[in-house]
Amino acid sequence: MTTPPNGRGAASPDAVLRPHAEQEHAAELARLAEHDDRPRPPGWRLSPQAVTVYLLGGELPDGTAIVPKYVGPRRLVEVAVATLATDRALLLLGVPGTAKTWLSEHLAAAVSGDSTLLVQGTAGTPEEAVRYGWNYARLLAEGPSERALVESPVLRAMRRGSVARIEELTRMPGDVQDALITILSEKALPVPELGTEVQARKGFTVIATANDRDRGVHEPSSALRRRFNTVVLPLPDTIEDEVEIVARRVAQIGAGLELPETPAGLEEIRRVVTVFRELRSGLTGDGRTRLKSPGGTLGTAEAISVVTGGLALAAHFGDGVLRAADVAGGIVGAVVQDPASDRVAWQEYLETVVRDRPGWGDFYRACREVS
Repeated sequence: MTTPPNGRGAASPDAVLRPHAEQEHAAELARLAEHDDRPRPPGWRLSPQAVTVYLLGGELPDGTAIVPKYVGPRRLVEVAVATLATDRALLLLGVPGTAKTWLSEHLAAAVSGDSTLLVQGTAGTPEEAVRYGWNYARLLAEGPSERALVESPVLRAMRRGSVARIEELTRMPGDVQDALITILSEKALPVPELGTEVQARKGFTVIATANDRDRGVHEPSSALRRRFNTVVLPLPDTIEDEVEIVARRVAQIGAGLELPETPAGLEEIRRVVTVFRELRSGLTGDGRTRLKSPGGTLGTAEAISVVTGGLALAAHFGDGVLRAADVAGGIVGAVVQDPASDRVAWQEYLETVVRDRPGWGDFYRACREVS
């Protein structure tokens, strides 16, 4: 039997499919803490400077290498970290594939050592997920009591002085979102049924994420927006940055899934990234040809998924080398979400761009075969 994370009887990180950030990078976090001699905000495990090194990578005085967790503008990361040291909550906003969830998890792991205090926003998220609920068996037997109270992840973060994470804030109904206003402004949560309140300990804050494409679904009220400092995460600036992100993440996922060792296949990774960048921008890399953009999301996360699936095919059904045929099916599945309009855009891209591109003949044939 396995038990909860963060030392509360957790299974070994090697035994779980996807370790939490604080489990997977426990050694790095420990080394950073040992060498961290800068001031730490109340309740923080590391100083803001050390948190930034953890996220962007670097080398410690003893030669320990800290691998980058996020590839992006340094100033943007510094603004996000500095926000968490103030009384403002942090909203990470961006299109799909800009690593909002990834960054929020690693921020929580570095700041408070626990990334698991998470509320997943959906259209059906109830207010109890943000505030608190009740164990109704105890409530009927004993009436309102501390033992009958079921704490939300946000309430647990308040008691511990930790970071609470809220995924897809704008997917949550407006009245559920507004349950955060008192928490973020007063740093307290009234429990009128018990005639008391829970006051947040120092170190408590909230990191929320929101999808740029969800604007207009459940727009946060102006009162709630004022409680957040918004940091907009961009897509990778260059193809080199995006290839690096995909290659590093695919290697991590492959190791976690214990896929048979497969050569990195950087050429195929670069082709997948090139296709996605050109289609989502509506323009070829040389700027000469305008393209129809499919309606689906073609972000870095989708590229990682396509390459990971390709590695599995190459390892289990191929010769162990990542080839065009291994990624073609995944690309077509990612691009053609709408069988009508997206298929037209994809076929046009294949015939006007890919077919005549030097060195892409194998890729063209593989995509034609699965299309």
